[in-house]
Amino acid sequence: MAERRSGAGEALSRFSEWADAHLSLVRSLSAAAAAVAVVVLARSVRMTTKFTSAVDIPVNFVEKNVKLRGKLHRVTEKGLEVEHIPISVPFITSILRRWQSKGLLLVRLAGVELAPSGVDWLKQELKPKQMIWFQLLGREDLVLECLVLVNKGRFLSVCLNEEILRQGLGRTARIEGLHHHSHLYWKLHKRLLRAELKALKKSKGIWKEESYSERIRDRISNNKFIQTLKQFASWLRSSLSR
Repeated sequence: MAERRSGAGEALSRFSEWADAHLSLVRSLSAAAAAVAVVVLARSVRMTTKFTSAVDIPVNFVEKNVKLRGKLHRVTEKGLEVEHIPISVPFITSILRRWQSKGLLLVRLAGVELAPSGVDWLKQELKPKQMIWFQLLGREDLVLECLVLVNKGRFLSVCLNEEILRQGLGRTARIEGLHHHSHLYWKLHKRLLRAELKALKKSKGIWKEESYSERIRDRISNNKFIQTLKQFASWLRSSLSR
């Protein structure tokens, strides 16, 4: 028994001596193992993955309404073209960037039917390369239905979905991707309706009432007698010119 303990102690002593002599190698191996473990973990939760297409985003990201960060490239009638900016992790991000493909996500303002003036307003308000946050609510083919947030100062952020409606530059619509009877659906839908109501009360944007003179002019131009009189005047001018 004593010989076994002596042999075990000698082996442990030799291992300790080897480890001391090759301390830098041991540290390198430990660091490499830790880095591999972090990479595996990061890849498993997709926290450092750059999404270049809506179909690449995991289903559970959409179901959990994950909020992502991106860089705006262009405003179109179909939505916002956004470059996804994943979470940056030192060392890991530089490695993963080598395998990341290029592509833009098409982000649509959920629950909003944009008026043409709304598209123009977005083009004026949003700058190329501007950083935005978009919270996933649904996905339809290659389009992401989202709440879009932009920073206005250090502590203030604005929800573009609400701001568009508050300015009277669109109408509320069904929030695609969310279950119609879910708590989140009605919570967000009420927010959007309140924003639209503010524009309606103030007659802003598409809710702007016509002036009295505009209403009188429209009534005159739509009057059947006036229309007949215009047709007769046009016929008379053409007859005299012959």
